[in-house]
Parts: sequence; structure tokens; C-alpha cells
Amino acid sequence: MTLSSKFAKRTLTTVGVLAAVSLAIAGCAGSSTSGGNSSGAAKTLIVGTTDVVTFLDPAGSYDNGSFAVMNQVFPFLMNSKDGTGNVTPDIAASASFTTPTTYTVKLKPGLKFANGHALTSSDVKFTFDRQQKINDPNGPASLLGNLASTAAPDPLTVVFTLKSGNDQTFPQVLSSPAGPIVDEQVFSPTAVTPDKTIVAGEAFAGQYKITKYNFNNLVQFTANPNYQGELGAAKTKSIDLKYYTSSSNMKLDVQQGNIDVASRAFSATDVASLATNNNVQIVKGPGGEIRYIVWNFNTMPFGAKTATPDAKKALAVRQAAADLIDRAAIASQVYKGTYTPLYSYVPEGLTGAITPLKDQYGDGNGGPSLNKAKAVLAAAGITAPIKFTIQYVGDGHYGPSSADEYALVKSQLNTGGLFNVDVQSTAYVQYSKDRVKDTYPAYQLGWFPDYSDADNYLTPFFSASNFLGNHYNNKTVQGLIAKQVSETDPAARTQEIQDIQTDVAKDLSTLPLLQGAQVVVTGKTVTGAVLDPSFKFRFATLVKG
Repeated sequence: MTLSSKFAKRTLTTVGVLAAVSLAIAGCAGSSTSGGNSSGAAKTLIVGTTDVVTFLDPAGSYDNGSFAVMNQVFPFLMNSKDGTGNVTPDIAASASFTTPTTYTVKLKPGLKFANGHALTSSDVKFTFDRQQKINDPNGPASLLGNLASTAAPDPLTVVFTLKSGNDQTFPQVLSSPAGPIVDEQVFSPTAVTPDKTIVAGEAFAGQYKITKYNFNNLVQFTANPNYQGELGAAKTKSIDLKYYTSSSNMKLDVQQGNIDVASRAFSATDVASLATNNNVQIVKGPGGEIRYIVWNFNTMPFGAKTATPDAKKALAVRQAAADLIDRAAIASQVYKGTYTPLYSYVPEGLTGAITPLKDQYGDGNGGPSLNKAKAVLAAAGITAPIKFTIQYVGDGHYGPSSADEYALVKSQLNTGGLFNVDVQSTAYVQYSKDRVKDTYPAYQLGWFPDYSDADNYLTPFFSASNFLGNHYNNKTVQGLIAKQVSETDPAARTQEIQDIQTDVAKDLSTLPLLQGAQVVVTGKTVTGAVLDPSFKFRFATLVKG
């Protein structure tokens, strides 16, 4: 299809209903294929996970479970090669700033989707235009806050015009959840496209394509011969991704060799137990994951839409909670040291990270202080115990220890009778819908970064159109976020990142708790599990001996 005809007519491909997928996959583990990959690996490799999908459409989801699948099947203009956190052209031939506010990408010629459709600059423009137009509350459109427009002047050229010049993060954004390139002949330009439509339309141009799909039960990946990006051909032709509702069942299966890889998520006790098992090997990667509590500024105690709105009292509630939380106890008692206390919004190890929550709250050394919490509430005129609910995900999406984590959070906050906190759980698929509808006054979230830069812990959370949707709106913080993105002086940018953390710590839009590492468990004969600073776990490097 020529560029002109694609511009003239963007139609949604009509698709049929997928056949039911059998869940009896035990036989797949030992079955042979006809080959078809460079390594000659013939057996289907099975990966297990408890991390569920919300939508396959990149415009409709912004979670680790969905992105884990997207990384296998969608192409990116920019990507990080295995083992690195630095982005380079993937399906792009070149990419660079041609002016301070224009970023120009040249595509490789002859790109195709698995369905045979040509992948041109028209698809790229379509991808970013629809992300911004759909702007789904559970999607990653907030990452495109600096994108003014996308143009496709010829079939191989894409020109991104930015609102602020010299955006130091934009190449990374193109490798993020906002960046998977989609087929304009399959995806809707105005709405999140159903999973069945995407799979039936074979709208994939990554290292793999999906050949069977049973929502949050089984995904079958087959190596995509049309992939022409820089990551290289998949080393194993067939991968099955099996979903578990219980990490204990997944642990048993990887120990017994019923699955080859377990990608997420085990409890700290499980990891310690598996480390002593001779049938498996544990692979650990950089720890960019964070766990935190989100405050909804409308529905939290004394929130703007409650019966007794009072911004000063609401702030006092958040401050008192910060005074009572004991992160070290959660890290040691629940996670056995596999997570560490997090005292800021940018995790330790990234440029610009500081610890304002340690300095400003509790005992000043990271521990809790009941007396300080009492003083904060008394100064705000709050005398009665404050009753509210904290919601958490109960289906293993954030690991099997969430119930224990939030039981301890509840106990800590209720210390001294200042709060009367209850905790409740919801399955993640429903949770992701409810949290953006002001359903929860306070709730659990976790975060795997989209790219290795402090900005990815700032822009998605605290910009004007942030992913949290919790009604936090600080113009000073938003101005600093915009400024640091385009700051070319490293020292000045570091200071701006530190200032943002200090200012947000005064408001406590969220309450950071913990920072953790990535862990993957594999069978002894499996090689190629790479966990790197890009925080992307790709199946294409896996080989079963």
C-alpha cells in the first residue's frame, strides 16, 4: 500500500472471532516444531507469570503485565539493546534533533507487519496521534506531554515537533509504553482496540507475533520473520506465556520443570527457598521498581469532593501518615530485604535522587514518630480518629506479599489511635478501572520505569495530566518538570530534579514505600535471561538447552 492511499483511507480491519485456546499446555513443553530460527532451537519454551494483561492496545494500558507482552510483539522507533539502558534506533535507520524542537526519524525501508501490511511513516504518525487523542486514563499518553505534533512528509520520514526544545528524554519516550508502533489498518484511531481484533489482524512487527490468545490464561508467541529491527531474530521459535493466579503454583511448576521460566512474581520467602533448589537458577537485575501509596485529593479524608473539604486538614492527614510509616520494618518483615526503604520519588541510584521523606518526616532518620504525627494533626484541629480505607491489589499483580504489606501498613497507621484505617483488596483488571474513577481515597500502586532516567519517576506522576489522575496540581512542580526535561546543563538539571522531590515531599501526592530488584527464575538448561537497566524482559533471547 502506498503512503498516499494509507493517508486517504484508514480503515479498521474486520476480523472474526478467535477460536478457543486449549489450556492443556503440558504437552507443549516437550513438543517439537519445524525449526525456523537462527539458533536451531526446536522446542516450545514456557514462561510463567502472575502479572496480568489489561489491554494489548498500547493506548489502553500502562502496566507491567501488559507491557511485558507488548515488548515481544510491537516494534519501536528507538529501543535499548539487551544488556544496556541506552536507546538506539530499532526499526528506525536514524533519529536525531534537526532543530531544538524537531526530532526527525528515518525509517528502514521495506518494513512490514506480520499480516503483510507495509509499515511506513503513516503508521507512526497514526500511532502517536491516536495515543494523544484517546488519552485513556489507564494509558501512557502523559508521557507525550511535550509532543506538539507528528508529521509524515514521506513514507520513510517522521518529524516530531516538541513544545519545549532539547528534550533530553524524548528518545527514551519513544522506547517507552507510549512508543509501540501499531498498524493503522487494524487499530481504531479513536478508541482502545479489543485484544481479539489485534490478534486476529496479526498487527505485530516485533520479534514475535501472537498466534494464540486466551486472556490472562495463555499467550502463544511465534517468531516473526518480518521483524527487521536491531534486536535481532528470536532465538526460540515458539514461546508459551502461562498465567498463574498463585505464585506458589508457579513456584512448584518451575521447580518440577513444567515451565522453563518464571518472570513475575515471587514472595521474598519463595526467592530464598528457590535459591537452595538445584533444579533452578535465579537471575537478578537492576532495581528500578518502586511501591507506593497514592492519595486521591478528591476522596481522601477532607478531600475536595468529600462532605468536609479542607485542604489544610487533608495535608495534615498525609503528613501524619508519613510520620507513622516504618519502611524498614516493611522491607525486613515482609520482603526479607529483597526490597529496601524508599524515602523519595526518585529511587536510589539514579542521578538527582535525594531523601526528603527521611529528612522531613518521622524521627528524621527513617523511623516513625507517633509524637510528631499527633502534633501535626493537633495543629490542623483534627481531634477524632480518622477513618478511611486503603485499597490494594489482591490477585498477585504486585506480588503475593501485598496482603502482608498492607496489613503491616494498617497496623503502623493505626498505632496510637490517630487513624482507624481498614484495607481492602480488588483484582487488578477491575482495580485499574476503579482507581481512576475516584473510587478509592488511598490505594496501592507499583512502578516499573519506562526508561532509566529520573524524569520517568516525575512526569508520569506529577505533571498536569498525570497517570495517577489523583487531582494533584502544583504549578511550581509542573514548571520544574518542564524545565528539567529540556535542561542541557547536567548540574542544573540535577538541581531541578532535586527541587521537584523536595516540593512534592511537602505536598505528599504519593507516599513512597519501597524500592526493589527484578528477579527471574529459570530451569538449569535455560540460557539468555537478560535483566538490564531498560527494565524490559524480552523472550527473544531465551534458549532452552
